[in-house]
Amino acid sequence: MKIQAAVLREMTTVEPFASSQPLRIEELDLDGPGPGEVLIRMRAAGLCHSDLSVITGARPRPLPMALGHEASGEVVEVGAGVNDLRAGDLVVLVFVPSCGHCLPCMEGRPALCEPGAEANTKGQLLSGAMHLRAHNNVVKHHLGVSAFADHAVVSRRSCVKIEADIDPIEAALFGCAVLTGVGAAVNTAEVKAGTTAAVLGLGGVGLCAMLGALASGAREVIAVDLHDSKLALAKSLGATATVNARDPDAVEKVRALTKGGVDYAFEMAGSVQAMEAAYRMTRRGGMTVTAGLPAPDQKWALQQVSLVAEERTVKGSYIGSCVPLRDIPRYIGLYQSGRLPINKLMGQRLALSDINSGFDRLASGEGLRDLIVF
Repeated sequence: MKIQAAVLREMTTVEPFASSQPLRIEELDLDGPGPGEVLIRMRAAGLCHSDLSVITGARPRPLPMALGHEASGEVVEVGAGVNDLRAGDLVVLVFVPSCGHCLPCMEGRPALCEPGAEANTKGQLLSGAMHLRAHNNVVKHHLGVSAFADHAVVSRRSCVKIEADIDPIEAALFGCAVLTGVGAAVNTAEVKAGTTAAVLGLGGVGLCAMLGALASGAREVIAVDLHDSKLALAKSLGATATVNARDPDAVEKVRALTKGGVDYAFEMAGSVQAMEAAYRMTRRGGMTVTAGLPAPDQKWALQQVSLVAEERTVKGSYIGSCVPLRDIPRYIGLYQSGRLPINKLMGQRLALSDINSGFDRLASGEGLRDLIVF
């Protein structure tokens, strides 16, 4: 079938993207679903820093590639062997398909699926298939999803069926921002009731981490960002205090507010400077968690003596250490009960043709979670 998709053919840092147009809307040929695969009609796809990092080259991927990974959609057709989905089902798409058989999957850590990671790196689906073509030339899949398109074929293992009554557009955020942010607090850090936390970087993922810490019962959650508008939003969502990251005394202010530092500091900006600040904000015996993805050549100089003498913990968090089949329904339940007001993180609703302007808003740091709506 013929589809419309946003295709990246050359990485660039030239802004504004509305002028340089790194993403071009192209007509592609899409094969039907093979065994274990599903044809999806997209409902909505969120604009995420992970997409932006591919555009700028901070996260190199094979090109050309149809981008997009945070999305919801409706099942149109299923391939052979898919017996638990049918046409019309609403699904949230997950950007690491889990094979179920590798060691991480068997340990209950599907976010670290080894075949899934290998397929994503190559721009393939979990089976190794590639179903996108432009004039008979292969176009790669982004993280097994390629959501900036009106239709996509994905692995069944990239889909979580949604039974709850939820707006399909809002559901899209649960595929990345919510899984990654809330999961970092709930699963990776296992935030305890009555503890303290700081979140550095208030994009969609950072705000979700803040909400996850609050939902876990943290008594103090301090929001840290460069933009006063984001700090105001965080305050309205329940942050107990805010600190502007431009303040040269930001670390000292967080430590003063919490009498020596927070129990958990979350670095969500994808910045070495933010990671250093997060580590310094963490108290003795505390945990520093990062879900930020800086460029591969960026290195953080860990002060090893403090790691030992202060019994610190530093943890990476990928997709919030989640089990998507378990966690997405749980987080949707928390949203429906009012404990995760994800709808307040939603920004503009854009047409696919406006996608480059959307990434300008994302790069500025001012926008909320903008979505392409189909």
